[in-house]
Amino acid sequence: MTKLGQWLCGLVLLGSAWAALALAPPGLRLPAPCRQALLPLPVYLLVAFGCYSLATVGYRLATFNDCEEAAAELQEHISAARADLSQRGLRF
Repeated sequence: MTKLGQWLCGLVLLGSAWAALALAPPGLRLPAPCRQALLPLPVYLLVAFGCYSLATVGYRLATFNDCEEAAAELQEHISAARADLSQRGLRF
């Protein structure tokens, strides 16, 4: 199973559990405070996921390491390509 399949399976499982509690089946009576906390729960989870995603991207961006050797090699390739193209008559 792919990672997408795992995430979708988990979301369906959580969504069905939330819907089963939110729709209040006939034999289940939730107290008012529980019901008030249950109804906006998907929005809270979505906001929490967004905050986690933003923090993860920010952390990975802050700890992104530079590749000095790869940058120098790329500059050499660019210089070689420019020299080859200028020999063929292309002007920069």
